[in-house]
Amino acid sequence: MRNGAKTAIVSSVLVAMVGAGGYGAYSLVGTDSKSAAKGPKARTVVAEAPSADLAASGAAAFLADWAKGDLAGASQLTDDPQNALTALTAFQDKVKPSALTLVAGGPATPAAFASATAAPSSSASPAAPASASAAASPSAAASAAPANQVLLSYRSKAEFANTTNVWQYTGYLGLVKMSDGTAAVHWAPTVINPQLGPGETITTQPVFSPPTSVVDRNGKSLAAFPSLSQILAKYQQGTSVGDPADAGTGVVITDDSGKKAPQPLFTIAAPKPGKPFKLTIDATLQSAAEQAVKAQYAKGTPAGAVAIEPSTGNVLAVANAPATGFNTAFQGKNAPGSTMKVITATALLEAGLDPNATMPCPATVTTGQTIKNDFDGDHLDFTFAHDFAISCNTAFIKQATTSLKSGTLAATAQDVFGIGPAWKTGFPSADGVVPPAGQSKDETAVEYIGQGNVLMNPLAMASVAATVQNGTFKQPILVPGLPQVAAARQLSPDVLTKLRTLMAGTTQASLDGTAAKAMAGLSGDIGAKTGTAEVTGKPTNSWFTAFRDNLAVSVEVIGGGFGADAAAPAAAEVLKIGNKG
Repeated sequence: MRNGAKTAIVSSVLVAMVGAGGYGAYSLVGTDSKSAAKGPKARTVVAEAPSADLAASGAAAFLADWAKGDLAGASQLTDDPQNALTALTAFQDKVKPSALTLVAGGPATPAAFASATAAPSSSASPAAPASASAAASPSAAASAAPANQVLLSYRSKAEFANTTNVWQYTGYLGLVKMSDGTAAVHWAPTVINPQLGPGETITTQPVFSPPTSVVDRNGKSLAAFPSLSQILAKYQQGTSVGDPADAGTGVVITDDSGKKAPQPLFTIAAPKPGKPFKLTIDATLQSAAEQAVKAQYAKGTPAGAVAIEPSTGNVLAVANAPATGFNTAFQGKNAPGSTMKVITATALLEAGLDPNATMPCPATVTTGQTIKNDFDGDHLDFTFAHDFAISCNTAFIKQATTSLKSGTLAATAQDVFGIGPAWKTGFPSADGVVPPAGQSKDETAVEYIGQGNVLMNPLAMASVAATVQNGTFKQPILVPGLPQVAAARQLSPDVLTKLRTLMAGTTQASLDGTAAKAMAGLSGDIGAKTGTAEVTGKPTNSWFTAFRDNLAVSVEVIGGGFGADAAAPAAAEVLKIGNKG
């Protein structure tokens, strides 16, 4: 509806008006179908424009009823009573003025109205049909824009309790002639305020001053990190969340779909001056993550990395290379390869399989298509633990196909690891996807090894590792105190211990662990899983997810090849720093 950026919260607006018109008694017949059968015919808009006097009388009567709180009466003085009543009631209930003064003005020009709405479009005009912003569909009488109307202005003055601040603005009404010879206000969102458009609502809410800067969890500036530029831009423009003690109150226009930021209109009570806005990011870990993915991009392979604090779900680092390109770390949606075996292993453990049980690793397995490993030969004496450490695709497919029911993988991902419900991290992110029950045999088989229609990103896979380390899923967040979706259940202590043992085995050279080289020299509670994801017609993507004490990291390197060769070394650079709080 509006062109150009909106300014910060406006203190007040007052536009000089022409002489006010007089008030007059006014009565209209409603359009209720039952009464219409016995009474006068339903009123409709006619092509003829009302006279100047008739239009002024209709406008004054509408404004008088609105100002004194007779919203039912005011709505009957429009050509769309139902939608008018809905919208006027919403304005009264959501804005809550202690007093409302509305004074009719004189004739207005289309140019003046266009300037007030900042978009001279038919959708914003008072001659446009009633819209979704009224929370209802327009009636038949208002469904067509009238060919002739008289545009009038009015002055609005809204007062509020406990403040001397007065909100003043110039409003506009389009008056049309009705079939009964009366004039009525043609209903449109702009009747209430010229800035109000379709699908929007005027309300009051807490408002905060823009932050002076955005800082990490320790108060350090984050301005020097290119990968955070989009995140910083969001929070440097201000936020609707913060310390309630710092909040003021403002009149704002909100988008009913929730996709747009609130548009400030007027400050009722001023917020306290801005102060630094704190994210969960750790500047030291952020620096390490940015250097790690930058080194991979220098080889021609874009990369994304996320670090999470398992005990809280706090996101400690978000890095992408290129830094100003696509946000692979948060918004990527790619097959995660064998890092998915962490979830598959969880399901197998809960199905009763012991890590020391024999789980044959044949050279190939056929499920309608032939799948092989990244190494040669049959290894029929391997155990579950050994298969996990060396990432044996065939063993996982054979065992999971036998032991797990259709849909078990998706249920485990959601119920234990929180993958499925939407995450609100504080910045737009793509949620992980694990197809539900009912997939084909071939599709189900490859999902067990992180291929097919399984889709993840470093944010999701870092959270998987964090859940194993912590024992409980903590939804990742970028802003302290944000609500966190909870998982349905925790793993039993026995299964959790065995799962941690499996991930630790991947770091051990004695088991030929694929992460042994990358994790060499790291002490503490550690566990990892590599992943190599096939992409049709392109080089494989390199994946890695791991934890070290209270720090979990995942890296994806697009076209990076084996997980152990690209993603693992990059993640290890962050894990070496550790979570020092």
